[in-house]
Amino acid sequence: MISLKSVSKVFKTRNGPVKAVDDIDLTINEGEIYGIIGYSGAGKSTLIRMLNGLETPTDGVVDVAGKNLGKVKGSELRKARQEISMIFQHFNLLWSRTVKENIAFPLEIAGVGRAERNRRVEELIKLVGLEGREDSYPSQLSGGQKQRVGIARALANNPKVLLCDEATSALDPQTTDSILELLVDINKRLSLTIVLITHEMHVIRKICHRVAVMENGKIVEQGEVLHVFRKPEQPITKRFVKQVTETEETQETIEHLLTEFPRGKVIQMTFVGTSVEQPLISNLIRKFDININILQGKISQTQNGAYGSLFVHLDGEQAEIDRAVAYIKEQQVELEVMTRA
Repeated sequence: MISLKSVSKVFKTRNGPVKAVDDIDLTINEGEIYGIIGYSGAGKSTLIRMLNGLETPTDGVVDVAGKNLGKVKGSELRKARQEISMIFQHFNLLWSRTVKENIAFPLEIAGVGRAERNRRVEELIKLVGLEGREDSYPSQLSGGQKQRVGIARALANNPKVLLCDEATSALDPQTTDSILELLVDINKRLSLTIVLITHEMHVIRKICHRVAVMENGKIVEQGEVLHVFRKPEQPITKRFVKQVTETEETQETIEHLLTEFPRGKVIQMTFVGTSVEQPLISNLIRKFDININILQGKISQTQNGAYGSLFVHLDGEQAEIDRAVAYIKEQQVELEVMTRA
């Protein structure tokens, strides 16, 4: 569905050329939800603008739905863009138009007749859960409702690809989750390919099948979300994974325990897939003469399965702790002994 080959984008500035995207190769399959994550300045917004033809690559090929967007021009580019829709962080709604008029707008531009427009708008309002708000103006809507209008408008012309540029960054956590659930539902119902740009690993974890991590214009790591959570390789990826698996409060607790209780070990255990269901703590208590203090635990669901993380303090005789650690490793549970930062 989407293929990028040796793609680079260089901007000319007063201070010389700036390479925003640097030699990227990327393939996104039809019908998948693909996440691109990076901090500000990583190049992800430039990348997504090349996916809908708003920017042309300096080098390389950007192929979306069979069209080389770096080569098509004029009416052919406008036609290609009808198959590539986009939703934004700040909604970009027309404030003088009602909900149904906002959704109808791209259909008007495409020359769709009034009867067909009305039928399609009614269908989309139901799809995104905005029944009863058809005649409301954007100023009368919550942030989540505005984004639902943006999603409905983006789907009006039956696109093959939906690009989401930080689409939940302006929303509170509960509203973010409801919008992400809507995107998953749309992906399943319409087999729509979704590309999601974000700086929040929670968003990636929640709905994406695969993820690419960007830094300084390059993709430094990519793969299935569950695999990236399980074995992040690059330092930046490890920081993103910690957004979900290890809170700031957890690190403070670990530091406190390492200082206050120099005996024993503080360990992090990582569970993936069926290993999440093991009664590991119960087995440790029964089998070994050690004290176990649970610091923090969390199980997260990804599109590819469950991922769990548990921080515990093991206390007792060193030989017994070592035996317990060896036992944990035998259970195919990944383990890291924590040390002072």
